[in-house]
Amino acid sequence: MTNLRFPRGMSRRGLLKGAAAIGAAGLILPASLGAARAEPKKGGVFRVGIGHGSSTDGYDPGLWDNLYAQTFAASRHNQLIEIAADGNLVPEIAESWDSADGMTWVFKIREGVTFHSGKPVTPDDVVASLNHHRGETSTSAAKPYFDAVTDIKVDGQNVVITISAPNADFPYLMSDYHLAIMPGTDGKIDPTSSDGCGGYIVESYEPGVQATLNRNPNYWKSDRAHFDQIVLLSILDPAARLNALMTGEVDTIDQVDPATIGLLEGRGIAKILSISGNAHYVFPMDSRAAPFSDNNVRLALKYAFDRQELVDKILAGHGSVSNDNPIGPANRYFFAELEAKTYDPDKAKHYLKQAGMDTLEVTLSAANAAFSGAVDAAVLMSEKAAAAGITITVDRAPDDGYWDNVWMKKPFCASYWGGRPVEDQMFTTAYKTGASWNESFWSNERFDALLAAARSELDEAKRRDMYHEMQQIVSFEGSTIIPMYNNYVMAVANAVATPEKVSNNWNLDGFRCVERWWFA
Repeated sequence: MTNLRFPRGMSRRGLLKGAAAIGAAGLILPASLGAARAEPKKGGVFRVGIGHGSSTDGYDPGLWDNLYAQTFAASRHNQLIEIAADGNLVPEIAESWDSADGMTWVFKIREGVTFHSGKPVTPDDVVASLNHHRGETSTSAAKPYFDAVTDIKVDGQNVVITISAPNADFPYLMSDYHLAIMPGTDGKIDPTSSDGCGGYIVESYEPGVQATLNRNPNYWKSDRAHFDQIVLLSILDPAARLNALMTGEVDTIDQVDPATIGLLEGRGIAKILSISGNAHYVFPMDSRAAPFSDNNVRLALKYAFDRQELVDKILAGHGSVSNDNPIGPANRYFFAELEAKTYDPDKAKHYLKQAGMDTLEVTLSAANAAFSGAVDAAVLMSEKAAAAGITITVDRAPDDGYWDNVWMKKPFCASYWGGRPVEDQMFTTAYKTGASWNESFWSNERFDALLAAARSELDEAKRRDMYHEMQQIVSFEGSTIIPMYNNYVMAVANAVATPEKVSNNWNLDGFRCVERWWFA
């Protein structure tokens, strides 16, 4: 595997063997944090207004599907490995990991860590936690990560995972937020339990409304989890979130409407964090259902709207145009030279004719619960599509219950993705045939074959070519419109301090604002 290169300066050895020497100090703050910056201090009640959350949210780690559930989970859980703010992997419950061949992975489990219940974290707990996402009966969205896993076993203080073919990116998969380490009994976890080994202990939880958690006094990361208490509020309406920040009811909000940034900055009550990464807004089409089962129809729709207009008007410049590509500019194999799609009504009409149509009528379901500005984006797309003989009727769905009643239920709807740090993770989660979160129900044999082959390809140039071809296939044959990469735009009260480097792999500092931030 000596020909493999890894992102952000990480060597093969650095990925295949996560050195314990990184230690707790490496988990605190990025090395770039200047000496003049104030050191974190303990105290206070940190309140976060989040534009997601549902009454059907729960404790089952395989089912966490929105930012509220993900942030709530990050408050109380750890994974084997953490993705640091700079994108590198650092030890968490696994204090080190190693593989000689990319197929047999040995994770040394950290000693001295306890769950909130007082039970020590053991390798058996790790195996039970991972096995929750395996097997035919698993309903976990992380199940595809384990398709290649042939065995998970305990060897002393180690957990040994064997996969059927080499995969140099496997440690990244083990950092996925679904893979929370929870206490096991008789080889199984309790998916209704709040017990974790993270920085905060649940005091109360009302799904879709509010969660209150108190600092874990026995947290093994002594320089994390600075707040005495955190309160997570589900505030789906963007105006209500903004008002909550301006009136001091919350200290941080996500998904700030770009149109309100000037107002916030003018009043001087909050700092704006606009973080670019691989996040993207999408409009999946159910590839099983007519007319979306015809790729000509899908291509007609992809040429029937103005992507730059959406970036300018919906994101107010806090993002960039995407070419129906879920792999973003921050990914190492991003296909920057992919043929660009621009607004072209004539080309859209051409593809309609290829589908045997002169006109097309479809309904697009959207709500701002999908992403801030989703309804306005749908309206803009509808207006532009008319010139191509395409009528898009915008169905303004309720915010409440959107993810249960619309997403993966309606044939054409709005959605969003936080992106993934490696290409395999993004493609496996949302585009592989049969994946739980393949929201367009798309299937492509060539794509699936390339996905499997790229994991084991040792030649850097060949691997890059494979990922480029996969991006080409998704862009021009896929069933998802991806018009733009969106920045994570957050507003943070002046009293809140953040590290100099804020993560771009997920919103709210990789969901970890609750343990990385503090009151100044």
